[in-house]
Amino acid sequence: MAGPLPIGDPAPVDGRLPADLPIDLSVPFSAYLHVPFCRVRCGYCDFNTYTSSELRGARQDEYADTLLAEISLARRVLAEAGALRPMDTVFFGGGTPTLLPAGDLAKMLDAAASAFGIADGAEVTVEANPDTVTPDVVRTLVDAGVTRLSIGMQSAVPHVLAALDRTHQPENVRTAVDAAKDAGLAVSVDLIYGAPGESLADWEASLDEAIALGSDHISAYALIIEDGTKLARQIRRGEVAAPDDDLQADMYELVDARLADAGFEWYEVSNWARPSTGSGTESDNRSRHNLAYWRGSDWWGFGPGAHSHVAGLRWWNVKHPAAYAQRLAASESPAAGTERPDPQSHLLERVLLETRLSDGMAISDLPEGNRTGVAGLIADGLVDAASAFAGRIRLTLKGRLLADAVVRELTD
Repeated sequence: MAGPLPIGDPAPVDGRLPADLPIDLSVPFSAYLHVPFCRVRCGYCDFNTYTSSELRGARQDEYADTLLAEISLARRVLAEAGALRPMDTVFFGGGTPTLLPAGDLAKMLDAAASAFGIADGAEVTVEANPDTVTPDVVRTLVDAGVTRLSIGMQSAVPHVLAALDRTHQPENVRTAVDAAKDAGLAVSVDLIYGAPGESLADWEASLDEAIALGSDHISAYALIIEDGTKLARQIRRGEVAAPDDDLQADMYELVDARLADAGFEWYEVSNWARPSTGSGTESDNRSRHNLAYWRGSDWWGFGPGAHSHVAGLRWWNVKHPAAYAQRLAASESPAAGTERPDPQSHLLERVLLETRLSDGMAISDLPEGNRTGVAGLIADGLVDAASAFAGRIRLTLKGRLLADAVVRELTD
């Protein structure tokens, strides 16, 4: 299970938003629906997820109806605040959303669409384990209005999957991708690099397979060792080696080069998409839901442990599914805490998120005292000079590898 929740102010029992909240109805609105169930806990995972033996007091087959109660609460709260807007994006994450019957996911999506409305052309994504994707599941999701499937491939190499405690068969990734594409869904595959025992050749094999799948979006994340996970304990006991920073840097350079050669463009440090064939200025193959987070849009996170953000106000739900269900059964908000970041915290987050995007950040959005570091970042090869002279901070490849150092320089 994930680490402790943030420390914040007490959340109102009725979930009501503050009367002085500066809500801007032109800001896009998204919904995140958390499904906190997994068959097996992966050794590296720090997400708020639960196997069947960890549920204690909550039932997986009742989860959809419980989440519907939070949707009803959210509609009331947003309507009272004058903040109702149709959803531009919806994302089912986890956990493994497709461990639930596809009909349960359809029920939740229908309830959210009825409560808030859904914008024309909205992006609706479901995360999936390859072993849980079948043609029948895909057809039900498409009929419900899902437009995109995000498949947890992680690796194409069996010993790397074993090191990550992933249980799916590598060949099932292609089966899942083909089923989704045959049904007309957009497809993304997720990869992780730097697992114990993974070589550069292993990583190259996974990249080759991911490209050959024919998806239009690939995410590639460096393995991070989170406190409290099985993998952290194994490293502490000396059973496996910690990730090698230099090897992970080589792996990042390889994925960026290999995907560029295959026609992908990076749009966020860990995300690449094929250019759109449409007339828009942005690739339709980018994850619009994740862009909503990175650009500071509004969203409501449904489910245990889910986080929400509206007009600068943040709140987060109680973690355990049983506590979550108990709050809603008592007609109470499941929110555990809330906060409004101070200006310095807001600046730090904005720089952290916006500089990770290929569009970068406007230098004019930095306080004057924080702009002086840009010249040094250019000299160090971390920020693109031409973009900076045009008024934007855009990371070079070296800058992407050292993104945290860039953020420190711009916010200290």
